[in-house]
Amino acid sequence: MKRVWLLFAQVVTVLLAAYFVVATLQPQWLKPGKAVLPASPGVAVIEAPPSAPGDTPTASFRNAVKRAAPSVVSINTSKNTRHPNMNDPWFRFFFGEQNAQPQAGLGSGVIVSADGYVLTNNHVIEGADEIEVVLTDARAARAKVVGTDPDSDLAVLKIDLPNLPVMAFADSDASEVGDRVLAIGNPFGVGQTVTSGIVSALGRNQLGINTYENFIQTDAAINPGNSGGALVNIDGALLGINTAIYSRSGGSMGIGFAIPSATARTVLNAIVRDGRVTRGWIGIEPSDLTPQLAQTFGANVNAGVIVTGVLQNGPAARAGLLPGDVITQIGDQAVRNSAELLTRVSQLQPGAPVAFQLIRRGQALTLEVTPNVRPSQQRTRQR
Repeated sequence: MKRVWLLFAQVVTVLLAAYFVVATLQPQWLKPGKAVLPASPGVAVIEAPPSAPGDTPTASFRNAVKRAAPSVVSINTSKNTRHPNMNDPWFRFFFGEQNAQPQAGLGSGVIVSADGYVLTNNHVIEGADEIEVVLTDARAARAKVVGTDPDSDLAVLKIDLPNLPVMAFADSDASEVGDRVLAIGNPFGVGQTVTSGIVSALGRNQLGINTYENFIQTDAAINPGNSGGALVNIDGALLGINTAIYSRSGGSMGIGFAIPSATARTVLNAIVRDGRVTRGWIGIEPSDLTPQLAQTFGANVNAGVIVTGVLQNGPAARAGLLPGDVITQIGDQAVRNSAELLTRVSQLQPGAPVAFQLIRRGQALTLEVTPNVRPSQQRTRQR
């Protein structure tokens, strides 16, 4: 019996010694679920175990990219420009006829319909003589312009290709600051690129970019060439159309702006249905309400828009609005500043009366205003 215990003690001692040697010199051998493979003579690398089918790391956006990326296209434009002095006969006499020089442009777009409708920015295709849309599968097609809306900087193109990948719309009104987002486009023409970030702010306006501004701000990198591309949520659905950046160098500084998908869908439907966007208009000159103006006009409210001018015989004048009135609500939507008022009025149906709640000399008042069609700078082209 003594001999058996002695043999057992010796075996245990040898095994423990071997364990400590391995733990000291090759600790990776003891890690479960990983294989050590020789990459080259004398070098060992660790290879992670394969993921289960359909398994996706929680920090990865691969599924969102797979759903969204095929719907984001590159847009190549060309425009022939003549020398500015070509109309001068003396210039032509001395220098002869100068051929038109083609100018190339680059941007991005989003396929939003199996019928071939593509959303992009108006400034991407403005003035272009030819527009080519290139898909991620290398298919290309010449696009025609269905219509443009300079006031929102949106344009709708149409291409004729089968089996188009279509991006679903997300509800941009439900997004919140802090939501993760991806920006997909073709920056600098290097090819389709995906960057990630969060929603940094909502409802950005008064930036001097568009007439109607209600931007989603994001820190996802957006660079020249990304214009017209997609801002998508983590489900790969369209949250906005990337439009502009704040930059001192021309490159991304972490402040980019996208037109919300709710606005893009409204413009898309209006252009496809009517060929143009029809907006409401009441004919007033609004200003943000300041404490000084509120005291001057006896308005006992902290938020609203003060009417500083009323167009004679306009919808507002016919309804009885006066300079000095403070508009606090349109229909069932509150109005806190002039940018909000402009957006709310633009969304009104021309010819349909709407209740305006306002303060006049400290007294609450409700007036029914029937908006007209806003005089538009709409430019619609067919190609």
